[in-house]
Amino acid sequence: MLVTGPLVVIGDSLLDVDVEGDADRLCPDAPAPVVDVHAERCRPGGAGLAALLAARDGAEVVLITALGDDPSGRALDRLLASSAEIVRMPLHGTTARKTRVRARGQTLVRVDTGDGRPAFGGLSRDRAVAALRSAGAVLVADYGRGVADLHRDLLTALLRRRDVPVVWDPHPRGSPPVPGCALVTPSEAEARALCAGAYGTPGRAAERLVRDLEAAAVAVTLGERGTVLARRAARSSRIPAVEVAGGAVSGGADACGAGDRFAAEAAVALGRGEPVEDAVARAVEAAGRFVADGGAAGLRLSEPAAGPSPAASSAVSSAALPVASSAALSAALPPGASAFDVADAVRAAGGRLIATGGCFDLLHAGHVSLLRRARALGDALVVCLNSDESVRRLKGPRRPVVAEHDRSEVLRALDCVDAVLIFGADTPSEVIARLRPDVWVKGGDYSEWSMPEADAVRRAGGEVVILPTVAGYSTTGLIAAVQAAS
Repeated sequence: MLVTGPLVVIGDSLLDVDVEGDADRLCPDAPAPVVDVHAERCRPGGAGLAALLAARDGAEVVLITALGDDPSGRALDRLLASSAEIVRMPLHGTTARKTRVRARGQTLVRVDTGDGRPAFGGLSRDRAVAALRSAGAVLVADYGRGVADLHRDLLTALLRRRDVPVVWDPHPRGSPPVPGCALVTPSEAEARALCAGAYGTPGRAAERLVRDLEAAAVAVTLGERGTVLARRAARSSRIPAVEVAGGAVSGGADACGAGDRFAAEAAVALGRGEPVEDAVARAVEAAGRFVADGGAAGLRLSEPAAGPSPAASSAVSSAALPVASSAALSAALPPGASAFDVADAVRAAGGRLIATGGCFDLLHAGHVSLLRRARALGDALVVCLNSDESVRRLKGPRRPVVAEHDRSEVLRALDCVDAVLIFGADTPSEVIARLRPDVWVKGGDYSEWSMPEADAVRRAGGEVVILPTVAGYSTTGLIAAVQAAS
């Protein structure tokens, strides 16, 4: 099965805040460490984190969640706006916020606030129905705060009508997954709770849950011990943890967000038509590398939360905050700033530079989708645009239809594009060497090894990401349709 629609993520979103500092002394009046705060970093948690991680993999994402009209809810909205289309449900009460106070990479205490419970408004339910009808895959990131419960009937109806993979990541305070899920992904503690006392071994538990939950497959995640996968009419098998530099992922690493990383990777892979065994193997590797890179605390996002705690707000270092958005980036640069100015600004702010290239002749919805998904992978997007002469050599004497200056102006008008760089060679290898993007994005049926510019990307220290194109759109097809109509 090929992806025929976006990944729809359903669940409770939280605002996660890491207050980072040093703790070298104790309080004089209590046996508690004193943390000298250096920075406060904010990111989505729960379903919001799962949506963000899927978008960073290049998936088109729709997030159905509840956000309050409070500082934490507004911060989440800003943090997620460039990564996912948000179907926002009303929230009665305040948005959940989890603040971890950390010193030298270790969490000392976590403070939880927020009592909000979701509700269905008429418009949000209609939008949720429409999103599920168009979904290529669904991920339920249940954090036990009510969003998943409110969608049980819609998910049950979806599974009756369509062969769309549903991945359910359960929570001890949530309800059991609906019958018919393609994959359920409990941790070992969650599997014990779902088995109601008769747990046995992880393998036996996974096999039992396949039957009890009427799921096609269950993957019980075991941290550094890997994952146990059980399928219908098959015995369970163990998938070992990924090997990273220095050995397998250590149990002492920060595993915050690993379950969301696992579930998001599995859902994207199943949506692309991969067998469940391959999807789970991908998820194990992705989660392992996520933890090895620092887990959720290692993420560096583009928008700080509004309304940080007064104690920490004065200690936030502007140098630690990446570029906020295309608008903020433009405001920070001088008039007429080049793509190289953008690249330098992103690197100076500790951000992630994304670049892509192509002719972009007769810009259409497929191009826009690709560019939006590319921009969601980092903090700024530079488009390397083939010059008119370059297009003629590649496409023939009748192309391009639109001149390079006009193509550039149309691209610059898109909110997801931060700069455009016109190049005259047959490949963008030379400009890649100068830009040094962290990620080079290409759309379509390419492989990394068939791309002439892939070596330039690797030499510049970047990685290649290939995003699937939107079916039914092509410049050649548009030209043919116009000629047929004239």
